[in-house]
This record gives sequence, structure tokens and C-alpha cells, in this order.
Amino acid sequence: MPVLRILAAIVVPPLGVFLARGITPVFWLSCLLTLLGWLPGVVFALYVVLTTAE
Repeated sequence: MPVLRILAAIVVPPLGVFLARGITPVFWLSCLLTLLGWLPGVVFALYVVLTTAE
């Protein structure tokens, strides 16, 4: 499952955050950052996915 989250965070950043945390304010922040630019969304999503404990 962690590999799926990482791939989702790279391809569609909000999906990776959703899989890691669900619909929380972090998810909406990821959506906003992705709308502002793909790279900030990916960096933030990877940070969230990699720091979320299973």
C-alpha cells in the first residue's frame, strides 16, 4: 500500500494525500497547492505520505 500512495502522490497529489489522511484540511491544502502548480503539490503530497505512520 505505501508504494501505491507514493505513486498516487506523484501522479495526482491530492489522491495520495487522501489515501494517507482522508478528507482533512491537509487534503484541501494539497488541492490548493496542486492548482497553483503541479510541483508544489507533489512535494507537499510526498511529505505528507512519507511522514504519515501506518
